[in-house]
Amino acid sequence: MLRDGTYREASYLRVGDSLMPSPPELGGDAEKIPAGINHKVAQIRFLDQREDVYDITVEEYHNFLLSCGVFVHNSVDNDPPAAMRYTEAKLSKIANEVLADIEYETVDYAPTFDGTMKEPLFLPSKLPNILLNGASGIAVGMATNMPPHNLGEVVDGLIYLIRNRNATVEEIMQFVKGPDFPTGGIILGKSGILQAYRTGRGKIDLRARAEIKKGEIIFTEIPYEVNKAELLSKIAELSKEEVIEGISSIKDESNKEGIRIVVKVKSNFNPEV
Repeated sequence: MLRDGTYREASYLRVGDSLMPSPPELGGDAEKIPAGINHKVAQIRFLDQREDVYDITVEEYHNFLLSCGVFVHNSVDNDPPAAMRYTEAKLSKIANEVLADIEYETVDYAPTFDGTMKEPLFLPSKLPNILLNGASGIAVGMATNMPPHNLGEVVDGLIYLIRNRNATVEEIMQFVKGPDFPTGGIILGKSGILQAYRTGRGKIDLRARAEIKKGEIIFTEIPYEVNKAELLSKIAELSKEEVIEGISSIKDESNKEGIRIVVKVKSNFNPEV
């Protein structure tokens, strides 16, 4: 709607048209745009391309890791992003809990950058999202790399902390055993986890999970963020150079059910070794 009270379709807007300063109320924002602030149409462009949104979705530097263990567009083999028509990003049902009850003024609001509306200072999330999904990033002189955790364990730990405000890290670790990596793997020792929880700095050693059957070493879990394709290529390279001896063949039998890497050992070698 224009400032003079008339309505005009977006396709008929002209440069210089003044927009109505009082839009409908949205979400928890109870204030309307002041009449003294004049929003004008400065430029008209027809958006006939959608690459901008697509690029943000698939481009490595604008992407982010999720607790599913892979990039939004990617696989553990570091496959290139699919074509636009095959690319989808959507929230899970539980993600609604991040905004739950925001309409009840459960959080504080502050003016937006231009002072025309208000936005929440933070979200009233019922989910401890940063612990569940983890976080990875770098800024000027600072970096973070937080691993994901199990929802049930974190909730149990929070309940205990609410009931015992002076609980120690060791007490909370009765419930939150450590990171919960979506690709599995075996964590070696707890000292690194304890140090990370106490100080915010620590090292976690993780290795693949494997079993031996009839002269074959079968890997069913690999460390978090390890590129499976590069891993297999490196094993094959080391075998060819005889740095690793006794490997007859390597097969990647992974599918939608999970990871399965089969390393066949030569008959005159002990797979246990």
